[in-house]
Amino acid sequence: MEYFEIQGGKKLVGSIDVRGSKNATTPILAATLLTTGECVISNIPLIEDVYRMLEILESMDVKVAWEGERTVRICAKNLAASKIDLQTVKKLRSSILLLGPLSARAESFKIAHPGGCVIGKRPVGTHFDALEKMGVTITQDENCYLIDAKAKKAGKVVLREFSVTATENAMMLAASLPGTTLIKLAACEPHVQDLGKFLIAMGAQIKGLGTHTLEISGSEKLTGAIHEIIPDANEAATFLIMGVATKSPIKVKHARVDDLDIVLERLRQFGADFKIEEDAIEVIPNENLVAVEKVDTRTYPGVPSDVQQPLGVLATQALGETLIFDTIFEGRFNYLSELEKMGARAKVLNPHQAVITGPTKLKGSAIKSFDLRAGASLIIAALCAKGTTTIDEIYQVDRGYERIEQRLALLGAEIKRVAR
Repeated sequence: MEYFEIQGGKKLVGSIDVRGSKNATTPILAATLLTTGECVISNIPLIEDVYRMLEILESMDVKVAWEGERTVRICAKNLAASKIDLQTVKKLRSSILLLGPLSARAESFKIAHPGGCVIGKRPVGTHFDALEKMGVTITQDENCYLIDAKAKKAGKVVLREFSVTATENAMMLAASLPGTTLIKLAACEPHVQDLGKFLIAMGAQIKGLGTHTLEISGSEKLTGAIHEIIPDANEAATFLIMGVATKSPIKVKHARVDDLDIVLERLRQFGADFKIEEDAIEVIPNENLVAVEKVDTRTYPGVPSDVQQPLGVLATQALGETLIFDTIFEGRFNYLSELEKMGARAKVLNPHQAVITGPTKLKGSAIKSFDLRAGASLIIAALCAKGTTTIDEIYQVDRGYERIEQRLALLGAEIKRVAR
């Protein structure tokens, strides 16, 4: 058990690198199961969710070899779906992404109910419906999903909602099937597009990447491929919001502006300004932040739900009332009770809406992280606060941010990881 201890109230300065996208890495690692050839994936973030996914692959006799610090070579030639580590699957929400590729390679298998952040219901019905439209039959018992993929086939899939991971599961299965599959109401986030580019490198033909309609012509003989993971837009947004909230002139390197358009627009509404460079975005501090009437999260290209909590912390430092409307998840306001311990003025109106009034001089307190993005958000709050803050349950942060305390320390943050 470890926790973060943070001395707040200090301006940050310097540059921080954005690592590879967590949300692109986990589906692309799953997609390596589609081929018997070798795949080489680079720019991998060294985070807990990635390590757990690799452990699950290895449990199925998949060969995993690190080549350098952030590159991994994977070969699923001897894939044994029956050997999957069900206990690790239970700990990882991203393990749901194995449904598509395992359906492609195995006639039948079972997989435990996935774990992960508790941020709402996150039903898997959309996944099941999509795969069933491609001939896969899914039943379940108390502990596992039982998959029969003997009758899998290409077809037309209209998703029940804009689900990122259901889109990715459908894409991966479709890429392995002869014939053409049409996926409508597909998610089109940058990391979904990155998965699509990897599948194309493996031999699939995909039209419509970046749109809500995908046409995929698959192949039973996908090949190995070499691929570099895109930078993490959610991590970039976290660091940009950190700079704005602490009024610090930090430079976020490897931030892709095209993936952050609406986030930057919302931050400018708060009074932020930026210097945009070819491969970096620098925060220009503003001492007088103003509230935004409403911040609502949407599917891409809207404000990502993953950025809602950092923006909620920013709202505590802005003059006026900000309505936070999370249209996607109903469990992402847990962090507000922790902010209230620090002196924030926040009121939860219903499971999807909250009002935050600022500016507030936050004070150090003992708080805890309920999920991945909440943990990162509370670090921002602690850096804004006067005094010492301790944050428990930091494993959640480690799931998506690589050794964040070491990287923030290079910006001058007084943050350390402490073992109990």
